[in-house]
Amino acid sequence: MERFFGGNPGLVVVRLAILSLVVGVMLAALGFSPFDILESIRELIVRIYDLGWTAVEKAGRYFLLGAVIVFPVWFIARLLKMLGRGTRGDLIDVNSRNREA
Repeated sequence: MERFFGGNPGLVVVRLAILSLVVGVMLAALGFSPFDILESIRELIVRIYDLGWTAVEKAGRYFLLGAVIVFPVWFIARLLKMLGRGTRGDLIDVNSRNREA
């Protein structure tokens, strides 16, 4: 247990209590309250959460904007590739008709 606390647990708790009291007096002198600090932390978490979802929303919009172009072009390219196949299933070579004659 002492290894976790870094010394005698009782003494560590007393040191932490005294340090908390000193820091509390300094923050009170500066006009802070525990509720203000907790509210600020909550607002920070909400803002970060909102920023995260805003980024996801923007990425989704960019994806849809690109998909409107990319997917139809891909589909048309696939159709043209399938229509250009010969009887054996290979692509037709435009230069092959000159070699066969």
